[in-house]
Amino acid sequence: MRVRSHPVPSLAVVIPCLDEERTIGKVIGDIKTALPGAEIIVFDNASSDRTAEIARASSARVIAVPRRGKGNAIRQMANTIQADVYLLIDGDDTYPAAEAPRLIELFLESEVDMLVATRLDRHHEKAFRVFHKLGNRLIARIIGLLFGARITDVLSGYRVLSSRFVRLAHLRAHGFEIETEMTLQALAKGLPILEVPIEYGCRPPGSRSKLDTASDGLLILKCIVLLFKDYKPLVFFGSLAAALLLCSLVVGSAPVIDFYRFSFVYHVPRAILAAALAVLASLSFGIGVLLDAIARYHQETIEQWKRSLRG
Repeated sequence: MRVRSHPVPSLAVVIPCLDEERTIGKVIGDIKTALPGAEIIVFDNASSDRTAEIARASSARVIAVPRRGKGNAIRQMANTIQADVYLLIDGDDTYPAAEAPRLIELFLESEVDMLVATRLDRHHEKAFRVFHKLGNRLIARIIGLLFGARITDVLSGYRVLSSRFVRLAHLRAHGFEIETEMTLQALAKGLPILEVPIEYGCRPPGSRSKLDTASDGLLILKCIVLLFKDYKPLVFFGSLAAALLLCSLVVGSAPVIDFYRFSFVYHVPRAILAAALAVLASLSFGIGVLLDAIARYHQETIEQWKRSLRG
């Protein structure tokens, strides 16, 4: 397989699907036109329609993922497919398959481990449901604050991944939070990310999004908090310790004033609560220091793996 001047020894086009019989045939055909000869693998996420049948009829390889959830399909990809470059694209015909050669070319030229095709600047007026675009920007802003990175589109399903990323990232998400976790795993492990704007379309009539604004939004925020705790434990538990200490000082102000004025504590329950909060603050800070040492050791191991994979 060759994309312009850069040889690609192994390219896998991965399409996670759930009930996309209306669009999967067109998506596969567009990929074949854009990337002749590329291996196309459809991960059928327990579809109840003819998605798998149409994919096979279109000469794509179909791998069944019995447990529903996009994250399960992506983790199945990491466990079963070996390639030098992975192109991820949804099967709903909203992403332009014609852009695939350009994205792969930019991916190879930039020598990054993840390229994300961003949708928020150029999209169809009906491409996003109410609050989806706002929620995406809010999540990107939170990630920027916590991880110190400028990310614009966290939820894009159109990505190019390196084999190094697939081997180093331990993905745990089961649902639509998988895109957020992939971005966070790359940031936490120091794997470079490149964002490239593309034209994002709307779903054809009869096709609907499986993303639930409220429940999936909460899962995404939970994913961010847990990964932040895992990879930046000193900041996480240090902030918690500071909050507990502040509460301790506020609650304990009355007992301190009592003792200063009367040499006796009248607000005994508040004194006990303040002492308990101070103990919890100390424990939280100690946990943060301990876990930070473990995280640093883990990061050193990752760096050794990155050097070995580069070799």
